[in-house]
Amino acid sequence: MIIKLDIQRQRSSSEKPHIQSFSVDTDALASVAELLERINSEQIPDDPIQWERSCKQKKCGACAMVINGRPRLACDARVNEYPKGVIKLEPLKKFPVVCDLIVDRSIMFGHLKKLGAWLEGEAETRDNDISYEASRCLQCGCCLEVCPNFYPGGEFFGTAVLVPASRLIAQSPEEQKKRLYGEYGEHFYRGCGKSLSCKDICPAGIDTERLLVNSNAAAVWKRKYRKSKDSGPSE
Repeated sequence: MIIKLDIQRQRSSSEKPHIQSFSVDTDALASVAELLERINSEQIPDDPIQWERSCKQKKCGACAMVINGRPRLACDARVNEYPKGVIKLEPLKKFPVVCDLIVDRSIMFGHLKKLGAWLEGEAETRDNDISYEASRCLQCGCCLEVCPNFYPGGEFFGTAVLVPASRLIAQSPEEQKKRLYGEYGEHFYRGCGKSLSCKDICPAGIDTERLLVNSNAAAVWKRKYRKSKDSGPSE
């Protein structure tokens, strides 16, 4: 079958983007990642489309891009999902464009650093199912692309931070949790509108609603309950 690919190209963030079109004769089970590789090797080897990839097995999240208006992993998007035979590829829109389909996602890692998203001391063994669910996050940025509350430079860090924060809340020593609770409330709880668009889009299939409920309970509601209990009834 013949597939038409309309690919947004942009050599730098200062350059105006334009669409370049290609036709590829391929089978229905080919992935968008395979089509990009074929275009680069067979049609434009001297001016290849710039895009990120690593595992090509839906494990690293590097090849995230907007495919027909929806953020997806190129290695996981198959030709047979687009019966009209036209596929439009664009870079993720909530991150600065580096070149073509490559964007700068360093804001996510900056947020993780600000949160202090690493384990200090020995991990606690309870809530292992929550920890496992959170460990599957690819840090691809698809959740931020569809989130109506996230924008670069804002105080709301989005699900890309919620997921690792959930793992830390489940595993961290008590002293570290106290600091995490405050950061969680400031950078996630106060900004999340509970649209759960992140759950629908996650390529790893993470149950972000479950992580949200668990983290809110630990970092917000149980803290409020303990504080009200410690302060006692007002006279």
